[in-house]
Amino acid sequence: MNKEELKEITHAKVTRKIKKGEVIFDEGEKLNGVFCVKNGVSKLSKLSPNGKDQIVKLAAKGEVLGHRSVIAEEHTNLSATAVNDMEVCYIPKENIINSIRNNPGFAVEMLKRLAHDLKDADDVIVNMSQKNVKQRIAETFLYIKSNFGEDEEGFLLLTLSRENIANIVGTATESAIRIISEFKKEGWIRTSGKKIGIIDEKKLSTLSSGI
Repeated sequence: MNKEELKEITHAKVTRKIKKGEVIFDEGEKLNGVFCVKNGVSKLSKLSPNGKDQIVKLAAKGEVLGHRSVIAEEHTNLSATAVNDMEVCYIPKENIINSIRNNPGFAVEMLKRLAHDLKDADDVIVNMSQKNVKQRIAETFLYIKSNFGEDEEGFLLLTLSRENIANIVGTATESAIRIISEFKKEGWIRTSGKKIGIIDEKKLSTLSSGI
């Protein structure tokens, strides 16, 4: 992106603070711009025919929301909701489209993001079809540790409700609660309220991989 394009986007972008639980955009919405995550985490989810939310991705700092819909000029196929307090940068659609048309380097970067999205979608499909719920929950905990880290007490920095965990792995909240209790009894994890700490990462990894 050249200096002039960067200057235009800098002038056009708007920074927004979003509270935990606030909806950034709904499924089926027509977007007039994209959202760049500066701080915090958003869940991207799709409503199933039975009314249950399926979380397909957790988007953190540096990720972009809504770019597929803006580029394809389609309504959003997912909703985005703040998992915790967030700060996002809103960039109008016209600035994004102009940069794609006039800057091959920027266009390539957007293609890379779209390709990465497709890979993530493929991984979700494979996990849902080939792994059982216990394996998916174990993998979710490992993913959160790897991508978001732990606090000083050894708890996962990203705290999710049991309902959100269930919606990530595609099961009932009651089933997720039962499996988390089983992991705790086995000594693989520990809990404090909603917080989860990994004790035996090797066991979770073995379970997740199906070995």
